Amino acid sequence: MAADPQGSAVKVSRSKRRLLLFFVAILLALFIYRPGANGLRKRIVNSVGMALARKVEVDWVKVRILPQPGFDLVNFVVHDDPSFSAEPMLRAQEVTAALRLRSLLRGRLEIGRLSLKEPSFNLVRRDDGHWNIESLLERAAHTPAAPTSHTKPEARPVFPYIEAETGRINFKVGQEKKAYALTDADFALWLASENEWGMRLMAQPVRTDFNLTDTGTLRVSGTWQRSDSLRKTPLKFTLEWSRAQLGQFTKLLYGVDKGWRGGLTLATTFSGMPADLDVSGQGSVQDFRRYDIVSSEPLQLAARCTAHYSSLDHILSQIVCRSPARTGVLTLSGRIAAPTGPRRYDLNLVAQDLPVQLLVVLARRAKKDLPEDLAARGTVFADLLFRTQLAHGQPALEWKGGGETRDLRLRSPAARTELVLGRIPFSLASQPAPVDGSKVNKAAMLSPRGSHLDLGPFAIALGKSSPATVHGWIARSGYNIFVQGDAQVQRLLQVAQTLGLRAVPSTAEGLAKLDLQIAGAWSGFAAPQITGTALLHSVRAELSGLNGPIEVDSASLLLSDSGVQVQNLAASAAESHWSGSLSFPRQCASLTTCPVIFDLRTDNVVADQLWDWFSRSARKRPWYRFLPAAQEGPSLLSMLNARGKLAADRMVMADVTANHVSGTVELQDGKLRLSGLQADLLGGKHRGDWQLNLRARPPSFSGAGAFERVSLEQVAEAMHDGWITGRASATYKFASSGSNASELLESATGTLEFDARKGQFPHIMLTAGNPPLHVRRFSGGLRLRNGLFQIEQGKLETPSGIYQVSGNASLGQKLDVVLARPGAQGFNVTGTLAAPRILSARTQETRAALKP
Repeated sequence: MAADPQGSAVKVSRSKRRLLLFFVAILLALFIYRPGANGLRKRIVNSVGMALARKVEVDWVKVRILPQPGFDLVNFVVHDDPSFSAEPMLRAQEVTAALRLRSLLRGRLEIGRLSLKEPSFNLVRRDDGHWNIESLLERAAHTPAAPTSHTKPEARPVFPYIEAETGRINFKVGQEKKAYALTDADFALWLASENEWGMRLMAQPVRTDFNLTDTGTLRVSGTWQRSDSLRKTPLKFTLEWSRAQLGQFTKLLYGVDKGWRGGLTLATTFSGMPADLDVSGQGSVQDFRRYDIVSSEPLQLAARCTAHYSSLDHILSQIVCRSPARTGVLTLSGRIAAPTGPRRYDLNLVAQDLPVQLLVVLARRAKKDLPEDLAARGTVFADLLFRTQLAHGQPALEWKGGGETRDLRLRSPAARTELVLGRIPFSLASQPAPVDGSKVNKAAMLSPRGSHLDLGPFAIALGKSSPATVHGWIARSGYNIFVQGDAQVQRLLQVAQTLGLRAVPSTAEGLAKLDLQIAGAWSGFAAPQITGTALLHSVRAELSGLNGPIEVDSASLLLSDSGVQVQNLAASAAESHWSGSLSFPRQCASLTTCPVIFDLRTDNVVADQLWDWFSRSARKRPWYRFLPAAQEGPSLLSMLNARGKLAADRMVMADVTANHVSGTVELQDGKLRLSGLQADLLGGKHRGDWQLNLRARPPSFSGAGAFERVSLEQVAEAMHDGWITGRASATYKFASSGSNASELLESATGTLEFDARKGQFPHIMLTAGNPPLHVRRFSGGLRLRNGLFQIEQGKLETPSGIYQVSGNASLGQKLDVVLARPGAQGFNVTGTLAAPRILSARTQETRAALKP
């Protein structure tokens, strides 16, 4: 019978398919299922512990078959030497140990790669200066091992490739765990050749007590060789710190953001042996600036350094740092003993032909309010020494040396100023710092604390024939500059603006004798405080919001930390001469938050001229137009915050003159209040309180007060008609609102309670041929409403009898008044005050004219 080849082929194909599926199932099982190997756990723990000379713990061991034979170690812990720390040196939740396939063929277990996932490593420095990894490095140096890349079989074990992903490195000094740490650390260690190890590290520096996100990336790579002693170990390492934001960098180091911005890059190379180590490096800051200053001009600060370090005496010597600066160079040389401990310095800083313009560029990025167009010419030469000496048994930093600027000129077209300063000498001086460690205060700012830089003296031209003198000092805590001499005020303000000092924006001319101090502290970017005295003479100033200048004949200006006092003021404003004093606080954000305290007196003032001086418009207008019209915007009065006393020997208001005027003035949030307003007025006395709201729309005006024994003849004279004589006392209240005279009169309301005696109405004769109406007493009330004065409870006592007075009078002086006497003839008075018409109340015409 013949064979069936087709059927045989089908059977073979099915067998191969089943075999393939079987192997796939086995492989899948090996990937998914990892059998336990706790029998090997003790052997692995002992082997690693003996290699590290440390106690090692592993909770669980699993065998890995695929993708590469090895072991998975769960909760891997390496304890530290108890003399360093009680905490574990290394802890990793998961460790993978991959075996070498070649070693399995020879019947040996050798780890080819050791991978740690998210390990945590504690790097500890003991009080004696030793690190906990020193013994591990020395042990590795004496342990025979083949290079990591070695493939030929031999008796020595091959050093594994050790790597860590997203790890964390903590730092401890003694038993204190520092806030510094390295996170997201990727680490690798291998034996590159017979006697040379290699490593690399990439991590992000952080602080555990702050949330820092922009500290840059730290990269470390290097090699070292076997040696009998760690100090004699040949090594070569490169450290690079890149893309660190300067503010986050300072917060990382000092725990506080110092307020500087820029991109920081550091690169350092170490080569040699710890006992004889060559160090070289470079650093740069891109776009250096203060946090609140923005500049479009690019700027890079850079320096290169070389030095030598010895671990035997812990001295960083042969330091040479150079920073080229256009045509000049800045060089730092010397040595630092114990750079990681209580440092002792012996440094020399030399500036050779350093352009002042570079310092100005730095100043514009570090000091606010400097003109953007500020430019400088000149150079700086300096030779400075910084040396640690013993003072009272304690190390103290001693400063020596000095230098000068040459051909120094500062120019700012925006400030319209050019300063020719020429040579400015400076020198370093040392003075023992106070031992109490107290903070910087006013007394401390008057004299330097510890080592400092003495500046000057040098001359500065401030517009007078003899220049002013400047000298001062600069220390680590702050600075204090003294200015003494004569100056033109306009030139002084221009110089202040050029140097970034806050000055009142005004057009001022005149003279000043100065004795000033400009002081401040470096921390917190505090603005300089200007204190001292300035004696002003013949000063003419124009201030924004005033319709006219202030001319100061003389005044004493006293500047303190808290405020400004103007004493012995003799000035002219609003065509009046003023004397007295002013005071206001320093560093006010606006006029509304800066209360001005004053005590002013004038011999003569005209109300129209005073209101016009405060007006935003230059045109002449009557006194009531100091109320701001809607289209003109806010006036200075509506913005000022002031209170104080005001007095005038004579004050003219339209056709009325008041003498010995005095009162208390309060002005805040556009509300003017005149309290205790007293004056000799119209031959009598006045006292009252007035209020004015300039912020209201329309502005409102109100008041209350009293007149005492006012001369009615003077009242009539002010009205340009002698319609009444005698004397009167009265109390009043009024209220009005409006932006002009018409609106004020239309909206005016008020009351007047009066009592007049011993007078007469010259234009009123009740009957033909009789003399003018004589008044023994006239009392009653007036109520103003809708432009009319309504007479209430009027009582007129005359020689012929007593009349009840009623009726009204308009603001245009039109009369409609009735004199009534029970059982006797009455009268109706019409017309005007200047030309009244008197009719008998019994006539039919008069009755028709009278109100019912």
